[in-house]
Amino acid sequence: MNIAVAILIVGFIIFIHELGHFLLAKANGVTVTEFSIGMGPRFASFEKNGTRYSLKILPLGGSCMMLGEDEAINDEGSFNSKGVWARFSIIVAGAVFNFILALFLSLIVISASGVDMPKLSSVGEGSPAEKAGLQKGDLITEVDGKTINFSRELMYHFYFDPLTENPVEVSYLRDGKEHEVTMTPYQVTRYLLGCSYTPAENEPAKLLEISQGYPLESAGLVVGDIITGVNGTAINSGKELSDYLDANPMTDEAMSITYNHEGVENTATIIPELYTSGYQLGWVYSFASEKLSPLNVINYSFKELKFNIVNTVKSVGFLITGKVSMNEISGPVGIVNIVGDVVEQAGEYGITATLLSLAQFVILISANLGVMNLLPIPALDGGRLVFIIIEGIRRKPIPKEKEAIVHLIGMAALMILMVFVLFNDIKNIFG
Repeated sequence: MNIAVAILIVGFIIFIHELGHFLLAKANGVTVTEFSIGMGPRFASFEKNGTRYSLKILPLGGSCMMLGEDEAINDEGSFNSKGVWARFSIIVAGAVFNFILALFLSLIVISASGVDMPKLSSVGEGSPAEKAGLQKGDLITEVDGKTINFSRELMYHFYFDPLTENPVEVSYLRDGKEHEVTMTPYQVTRYLLGCSYTPAENEPAKLLEISQGYPLESAGLVVGDIITGVNGTAINSGKELSDYLDANPMTDEAMSITYNHEGVENTATIIPELYTSGYQLGWVYSFASEKLSPLNVINYSFKELKFNIVNTVKSVGFLITGKVSMNEISGPVGIVNIVGDVVEQAGEYGITATLLSLAQFVILISANLGVMNLLPIPALDGGRLVFIIIEGIRRKPIPKEKEAIVHLIGMAALMILMVFVLFNDIKNIFG
């Protein structure tokens, strides 16, 4: 089921992309020899008005083949017989249609479910946010000069630009009035023992799970052992253990853990492991959706499109600079897995919620495909646009045989990348 849904989603997005090329080619008088969805051998096709329409076996791509696209053909309907701007519009149309699809679906999703306004749901006592005067209900509008429209945008802002010890400038709305404050983040470190335990007040602190490679496993504790003391303090229940750890946050200093293993009491000296260290402002913002007026639905739909495009561009930049690992790239198998998660999580809320969640996913993928195709990589639309732009500047085309060689090399590199991504998807799912 998940595979079928993923194929339909990917196939539909690719269809819209290739439709953009097709319609602009027809509008500019270019002969389209084949319009296809999928790759590999055809399993269904028909011909009409000189164009063959095909479905191919592998649902991993598509194409809009135009006469004379990669070779010099002396024909009025050939791609390369058209002017620079005509060819530019045909090539860029695929990405533009992906953006239009994302915008259209954004209108539907936001109209139906609203948007996640970046509104504070709580402010920590004594935190930088509280000291700056922020309160529950304040609407964050800007961080360090960058406009914030969604809670997701606020989250991704700090993902791409993590907090440091440097001050942060924040603008927010309260009762319709805009305020500006400067906050200095405080550092937070978190240490773990690597376990989960029974949290009840009337049950012993029995270990339910022990994480591989963490201190408790290294000390020899196993699932089923019962924590009975920490640093000389008796622990009689899971709640007492939780209360003790809240009152005495773990550091890199050694701890004495007393535990019961199969009726035998033991004591182990354990050094907690650093799990995370970072900076915080001490606020929590809501991801709950709020309904909007019809005019604001249109406004925020464009903002949703911009948000997805900007995030894709930033992600590519992180990938190029090595800030994001190649292992985090997902391909077709990863998309199937994500679709399964979307359907499973939204399914309990009904068919409408499931369809809206899938539409939100299509918005993300369609915007990603649009951006990725515009990258100046040979064999992609962006690579072809580079040659067209160079031709426009030089007022003379680059020889087609040379351009074809560059695109062939690019296609070979993309095939290698696809194999790597496929392997990576399988490893992430089963590894």
